[in-house]
Amino acid sequence: MMAEQRSSALLSAYRALTGFAEPLATRLLRRRLANGKEDPDRMPERLGRPGRVRPRGSVIWVHAASVGESLSVLPLIREIGRVRSDIHVLVTTGTVTSGRVMSERLPPFAFHQFVPVDTPSAVKAFLDHWRPDLALWVESELWPNMLSATHARRVPMILVNARMSDRSFRGWRRASGAARELIGTFDLCLAQDEGVAQKLKRLGASRVLVPGNLKLVGDPLPHDAGVLGDLRLETMDRPIWLLASSHPGEEEIAAQVHREVSQSLRRLLTVIVPRHPQRGADIAEKLGLDFRVKRRSKGELPAVETEIYIADTLGELGVFYRLSPIAVMGGSFVPHGGQNPLEPARIGVPVLSGPHVGNFKDIFRMLINAGGAEILSSHRELGVRLVALLSNPEAMAARGAAAMRAAGRREPLICTMDALEPYLLSLRVDARP
Repeated sequence: MMAEQRSSALLSAYRALTGFAEPLATRLLRRRLANGKEDPDRMPERLGRPGRVRPRGSVIWVHAASVGESLSVLPLIREIGRVRSDIHVLVTTGTVTSGRVMSERLPPFAFHQFVPVDTPSAVKAFLDHWRPDLALWVESELWPNMLSATHARRVPMILVNARMSDRSFRGWRRASGAARELIGTFDLCLAQDEGVAQKLKRLGASRVLVPGNLKLVGDPLPHDAGVLGDLRLETMDRPIWLLASSHPGEEEIAAQVHREVSQSLRRLLTVIVPRHPQRGADIAEKLGLDFRVKRRSKGELPAVETEIYIADTLGELGVFYRLSPIAVMGGSFVPHGGQNPLEPARIGVPVLSGPHVGNFKDIFRMLINAGGAEILSSHRELGVRLVALLSNPEAMAARGAAAMRAAGRREPLICTMDALEPYLLSLRVDARP
């Protein structure tokens, strides 16, 4: 009881501190803007001031933290529009990249806003304007002020595609009172798997279902056919491998692997897509000391003599997955937790990964069982595996086909919609402005 009282007091302290610190929010956002982490034209949205008029009728609010979460619910948003063509969907995210992606890819009945900072006045302004009729929170981002204020307005809230790592669970267990209060605001929790469901129940969730992981249902990444055609012309007949969404330290590993593999495969081209494109110049400077490097952001195409191509642009990963016959997932050779292997798998590209895949371990298990992916114990194995696979196009094609079959499941979407339908059908049809 004392532990629950202490953790509940933590929430009270959080609310008091965020209220006291409200004048600092603008200063913090300006600092983020200077670092390229905010959209200068849409800064008021981060303080709860809307970027557009609320549409008439019912509004479903979907909150997703960043790109991965928001992309995972795009099929769900389309299904919601199919069931209720008379409603509007407001999607909030917190990163500049996710805002751009959502603005480009949302269906006509949906629109994007940046989520406000979690201060009392910003949250109140946001809710006063949008007055959501149903709120869907995606995966695991829980903001105390926003959750409490939404719940206080009696807006039904559902945690969708919920996930929780063992580390997060241990942290919430130490603050069990706060966890129970926050998770208790949800009318329903839809967990990715049974393990997450058990964690949510132990933390106080009152109703939990397990429809499966929506990331298994996502769309193939889009691509510009013209750009892909130009790149294929420039790289015709060259062996290519891709390091996708790399993190600091992994580009040097890729360069070392390139040196090894190129001894067996002449004219090898290594393509690196950094997770954060703004690092492209630094990566090129470091690797350019020993290798012939070109950069996509400068409008350069890989020349005949190019050894390493830095694809440091936004929104073109779909192009490079289609260019390369094999994808190596970044964030997995350093202790980051990996990147989503379903993105290449949906396009029919086989996957290699390092050992750090904690964020996607169940997805990797599924792809490995299907024969479409492989986890290496360290980067020292990578060169050998690349030579073996790039020298055997038939084996790569078979692995790619297996990956595509495994990544094409729709059951989680169907089951999620079954759980949401009663809430969707209960929404009023009216002419509220």
